[in-house]
This record gives sequence, C-alpha cells and structure tokens, in this order.
Amino acid sequence: MNAASLDLTIREFQPGDEVAFRRLNEEWIIREFVLEPKDQYSLADPQGTILDHGGRIFFAVRDGEAVGCCALVAMDPGEFEVAKMAVTLAAQGSGVGRQLLEKVVQEAKASGATRLYLETNHKLTPALRLYEVVGFRRLPPDRVVASPYARADVFMELWLASH
Repeated sequence: MNAASLDLTIREFQPGDEVAFRRLNEEWIIREFVLEPKDQYSLADPQGTILDHGGRIFFAVRDGEAVGCCALVAMDPGEFEVAKMAVTLAAQGSGVGRQLLEKVVQEAKASGATRLYLETNHKLTPALRLYEVVGFRRLPPDRVVASPYARADVFMELWLASH
C-alpha cells in the first residue's frame, strides 16, 4: 500500500453526495464520450434511481474530498451492476480505483450477491485492466444483452459464488 492510499477512506453515500456523484461521473464521461439520457437520469437523482431500488453508492474520500465513486445498481435478485465508477483525473494511478472496486465487490459478497455485471468501453484500457485484475471476465457475444448506453461495447461479469 503506498502512502497516498493510507489517507483514503471508502464510505457509503450520504445526503449531500449527489453533487460529488454527478461531478465525478460527468468529468470522465464528458472527457471521453458524451452524456447520454441514461447518464442524465441516474446522475440527476441517485437516491431515486439507484438507492431507492436496493442499490448502493460508495465514495473514495481523501482529505475530505470525494475523489472516486462506484455504484451497485440492483438487477435481478442476487445480482448487481457495477456502474458509475469514476476516479478524478488527479487521483488516477494511485490505487484509488482498485481500493474502491475491491470494497464494492466485498460489500456485494457480504450482502449475499452471487453475480456482478458491468458495461464499459474498449478504449478505457486502465479500467478494463482493473476489472480483469479484480476477476471480471468478458461475456461471450451470445450472452450480451443490449445496453441503454451507446458507448458500451465491453460487457463483463464476476461470479461471487458457484453457479
């Protein structure tokens, strides 16, 4: 663990975190792609679109500032989508994303989830590497379900229990 990660705290969503959730996600989406209707929907009301439906949102906080976030969006029973994962540019490469993702996977397991799913884009190479290191595997084309996101072209899953 490097010195930069020692002062990192990972905590769940608190009232008022809506602004940081939007800021962190808009930063990378606008830089790499374009905000899509589904982004605007979930970023406008994370309480109503994620939390009220059994989902959870986690934040990586350093020196009182949210530098990363990741959501677990409830899907089918025992399944969550790992979504809206973002690490601010200044904190990238310091292990924040890995600590955040490992915490999200651990919390999903603790809640009894058996499968995590995610959608990403092939050009997000550091993110793809991180997902693979943590254990996510690409879905074969015959198991891919159409995404509401135009940018989604890589679909992955992580089994948390035998299936």
